[in-house]
Amino acid sequence: MEQVFKLISFNTEIGLKVLATLAFLIVLWLLRRVANAFIRESIRDRYNGRIWFWAGQGLNLVTAVLLILGLLEIWFDNPNRLATAIGLVTAGVAFALQKVITAIAGYFVILRSNIFSVGDRITMGGVRGDVIALGFIHTKIMEMGQPVSFQDSTSASWVKSRQFTGRVVSITNDKIFDQPVYNYTQDFPYLWEEISIPISYTADRDRAEQILLECAARHTENINQMSQESLRVMRDRYFLHSHDLTPKVYYRITNNWLELTVRFVVREHGIRDLKDAVSRDLLKAFDAAGIRIATTTYNVVGFPPLQIENSFSNTKENSQH
Repeated sequence: MEQVFKLISFNTEIGLKVLATLAFLIVLWLLRRVANAFIRESIRDRYNGRIWFWAGQGLNLVTAVLLILGLLEIWFDNPNRLATAIGLVTAGVAFALQKVITAIAGYFVILRSNIFSVGDRITMGGVRGDVIALGFIHTKIMEMGQPVSFQDSTSASWVKSRQFTGRVVSITNDKIFDQPVYNYTQDFPYLWEEISIPISYTADRDRAEQILLECAARHTENINQMSQESLRVMRDRYFLHSHDLTPKVYYRITNNWLELTVRFVVREHGIRDLKDAVSRDLLKAFDAAGIRIATTTYNVVGFPPLQIENSFSNTKENSQH
């Protein structure tokens, strides 16, 4: 019985360290709450999602560093034991949590390289949408659908346009090392869009081109003015050729029709609404101008020999005989 009591005897040193750890965690939690409230109060009058996001990321990093340093100070007062423990723990963690470590490394790369930020519209890990949260391991994206031209039989999205599906997708940060990350908003928050209209070769193509340009310009005039400054900043920052932001029409000759494609600049959000408005104006203007949208046609160039028999006459003759 005496040996049993020795095995379960309370080690005073360990007990003190446990109490010190609990006290440290409580104090750290309270300090984080106070810092969080202070940040909210500081940016309340000029609240911005990005400001709050970066303030939260900084607070998380400071909290994590203080937590690690505090626990090391409490449990490893001997430098030799600390070095040995760190070596063993590092080796074990590196082997068992390779993906997690890579994801955490991806988190710091995202912050340091400014690959994307909260609120940006990106494609990451095959998922397109808006970044709504960024953590040490996962990035959360509000998923949006894909245009029909981008979808295939394996597509999991039922929304056939760039609008939200309502699903929040969590993607590990290690994907930035394996796949490209497409950012639609960070440096140049505009996209070039196109609408293609097929017309017959006998239609008034000059009038059709004029209609396309007028409709596109009518709905993108303000966007063109705002995008000029963003494009200038892009030219100053990167090696970028000059681009004309005004709408332009391109011709493409096919076997069945002449395809006219109007190219114009849009904002990264609200693309479907803008294209819907342009398409409605195009249809009205084409109807007013008497220009019909072409469809696939077939020309019959010959017929095989045909033999037509009058079965009724043959039946009548047989009945008379």
